[in-house]
Order: sequence, then C-alpha cells, then structure tokens
Amino acid sequence: MSKKFTLVLGASGEIGDTICRNLAEAGWSLYLHYSSNKARVNALMDELEQLYPAQEFMLIQADMREASSIEKLANSIFSLHSIVFAHGHSLYKGLEDTTLEEIRLLFLVHVEHPMFLLGKLTPKLRKHKHSSIIFVGSIWGETGASYEAAYSAAKGAQHAFVKAYAKEVAHARITVNAVAPGFIDTKMNIHVENEARTLILEEIPAGVFGTTQDVANAVVFLASEKANYITGQIIRVNGGWYI
Repeated sequence: MSKKFTLVLGASGEIGDTICRNLAEAGWSLYLHYSSNKARVNALMDELEQLYPAQEFMLIQADMREASSIEKLANSIFSLHSIVFAHGHSLYKGLEDTTLEEIRLLFLVHVEHPMFLLGKLTPKLRKHKHSSIIFVGSIWGETGASYEAAYSAAKGAQHAFVKAYAKEVAHARITVNAVAPGFIDTKMNIHVENEARTLILEEIPAGVFGTTQDVANAVVFLASEKANYITGQIIRVNGGWYI
C-alpha cells in the first residue's frame, strides 16, 4: 500500500506533538513543521522513526510570520494527502492595550499565511481520491473571550475560512474542517490563575479539562476516509462547555 503523507504545522507544540504521535500510529507518514524548537521536534522524529520504520518522517522549518517562509515550505512538500494546522499563538490582553502589530501578527499566523499556503498546496491534495485539511481552531472563535478579543477574532476568521473553502474544493473530494478545543490543559493556558481555573471547571459539564489527546482523536478521525462526507464543520471538543 502506498504511503499517505500529512503535513502537520506546529509539530513542536503540545497539541501538535500529540497529533503527530496519533497520526503516525494510524499509519501516516509525516512532514513535521516547526518554527524554532528544533530540539523538541527532532526528538519526536527520532522516536517516531524507531516506532514506525516503514513510514517516513521529515522535518520542515518555516516561520509562519514570514511570507518567504511559506514559499519555502510549499516547495519542500512532495506527495501530500492531508494538512493539519496546529500552529499559532494566543494573546491575553485588553483591546485598549493591544497594538496594531499584535493584531496583524495574529491574523498573519492564523489566517493569511495558512490561506496563502493552501493556495499553493491544494493542487497536490487534488491528486488523490480523498484528501483533508484540518485546522485546530478554538472555542473562542465561536463564542469569544474577554481580554482575548484579537485572538477570538482571528480564530473566528479561521472558522469562516474553513466553511467557505470547504465549498470551494468539495468537488475535488477535499474535506475542510476545524476542531475547536475548549479549555485544554496546556502551557497556552498557563496564564489562567488557580481561582479562575476552578470557576471554569465548574462551568464545564464534563467536570474535567480537555487533553491534547482529546484534540488529536478528532483530528485523526477527520483525516481518515471515515470522514470523507464531513466537510465545512467546526467540531467542538469542549466537554459540553459553551454549546
């Protein structure tokens, strides 16, 4: 059976790392993208190569803030069946204290450059019977969060793009979806103080915070052929919070 390749943007992050491990376990070969944390993603690649010697794993460095890096990244990709956008950063700051540069950076990294990259890589996806594009969005892209207005806006734009592009490429048998995590217990939420964490936990019907594994489970399903009739959807992974 021919190898299937996924490009995972943000493979060095906590969610990206778990997604890579689960995709590899499901038989995927991977392009492991990172921006600056080469040591972490290199260790991940070494581990995956030992566990799955019949699959291929390749490192790709690209700064998603730079347009020139997008060109470089696109030219580094050969066979491609799926793309997972698990990169990015949050911004916890009141809008009155947020600079224009910070707003622009959020939209560059989460919306503009992913769109630009997809314009270059979609022809490679179109070659296969079924291909997939998956964004790791956010609960705040749907419901919004105070002191995260700029981040919520960027994620909301990301979700809107998913719905629009899904219609544009459906005829090519390419699915486009997003996984919108709720409160996932990662370093990205380290700014949330203990008292606030307790209050949030009380609001989550499931009674627990989400894990990176919860997000990865949804991503692996959406990348599989079992999900080839699911497109344009924002899949909420939030334990019943804000439904």
